[in-house]
Amino acid sequence: MPDQNAPLDLLLLPTWLVPVEPAGVVLHEHGLGIRDGRIALIAPRDEALRHAAVEVRELPGMLLSPGLVNAHGHAAMTLFRGLADDLPLMTWLEQHIWPAEAKWVDEDFVRDGTELAIAEQLKGGITCFSDMYFFPEVVSELVHNSGIRAQITIPVLDFPIPGARDADEALRKGVALFADLKHHPRIKVAFGPHAPYTVNDEKLERIRVLADELDAGIHMHVQETAFEVQQSLDTYGERPLARLSRLGLLGPRFQAVHMTQIDDDDLALLVESNSSVIHCPESNLKLASGFCPVERLWLAGVNVAIGTDGAASNNDLDLLGETRTAALLAKAVAGSATALDVHRALRMATLNGARALGMEDEIGSLEVGKAADLVAFDLSGLAQQPIYHPVSQLVYASGRDCVRHVWVGGKQLLDQGQLTRLDEQRLGATAREWGARIAGQTSAACATR
Repeated sequence: MPDQNAPLDLLLLPTWLVPVEPAGVVLHEHGLGIRDGRIALIAPRDEALRHAAVEVRELPGMLLSPGLVNAHGHAAMTLFRGLADDLPLMTWLEQHIWPAEAKWVDEDFVRDGTELAIAEQLKGGITCFSDMYFFPEVVSELVHNSGIRAQITIPVLDFPIPGARDADEALRKGVALFADLKHHPRIKVAFGPHAPYTVNDEKLERIRVLADELDAGIHMHVQETAFEVQQSLDTYGERPLARLSRLGLLGPRFQAVHMTQIDDDDLALLVESNSSVIHCPESNLKLASGFCPVERLWLAGVNVAIGTDGAASNNDLDLLGETRTAALLAKAVAGSATALDVHRALRMATLNGARALGMEDEIGSLEVGKAADLVAFDLSGLAQQPIYHPVSQLVYASGRDCVRHVWVGGKQLLDQGQLTRLDEQRLGATAREWGARIAGQTSAACATR
């Protein structure tokens, strides 16, 4: 047990502190103390200053919140950013992304692309992300070394993928990775079957058995487009979510990504199973996939988190911007200006994301005993003035350029906007080298047609 009388390692004194839980609360002139990587104190400023601390950090004009949780993405696809824009989903996938992945994706690609993604996310206030991509063992090394927190999913499809000749090999490697990382303080391993249309019943049932045995999450693209739903009706005689329910995959550990197509039966299944939905509004908008009915899900009691998706379809990993889009889109879809208010939108990007990933006991809100995953937003700029409601200014009037400091488990990974463990210049140069290679090959291929 930690010594509660020991000095704090760090005392932060922001102008505003938004704990997210309790909901809707904004604390003015409070302090947050960190000891042994965990939140040890939240108290009014004068009271907080009576506690001994190794370091006291003033954060004037700043809002301190839980670190943002990017609940869905494909980190290494930063290296495909802008490669194939303005195309419908299946054209984008089948004619551009899958061929590019077959040609370029190897361990080096995943290493360089994921490290770039981690840097971009930290600079945008993201302290935890979920990754659904190839070579998960490479991703785990980068997460470990960088200090960020992550859910890493094991990719499973019906056809060979980079790093695995078939689903059996992918699952075998995944179970081994799960065992290796079982006690890691910042990494959770989950299963990532790509989508109902790319994974057959036999493999899905096997994933369900393994997930039950290991108490692991299942993270999957589901009902992203109307075409996908119709294809499932034609092939199986049922909607994708109903098929997954029949196979036993739905439940508190199930993470349904996108869900732009939801009818009454789908909603009932989500509620009954206590499954989470991960909303990726900007990717859905860009690919014209449809609109997730976020307000309807909220009112029904479904846990809704938020994700950026990959940079190849977004094209950024900006969760604060994604949260603003989600709040605005929810109002248009619901036809109500009161839909998804700013406090709920921020909750979606923090505690709801943590809950979807099975990490709500550890992160997602500022509560004594939880890990000190924090982000300080600077609201002192002209674009944020005057400040009547700090959370409104954060969601509606701020960008990720307002992120000044980031801590994960009490360790500072961003200080005054500068990464403390990663070399921005090296990462940028490496990404440009990949871009030149991929663009050169693409141009050459076009020239020979």
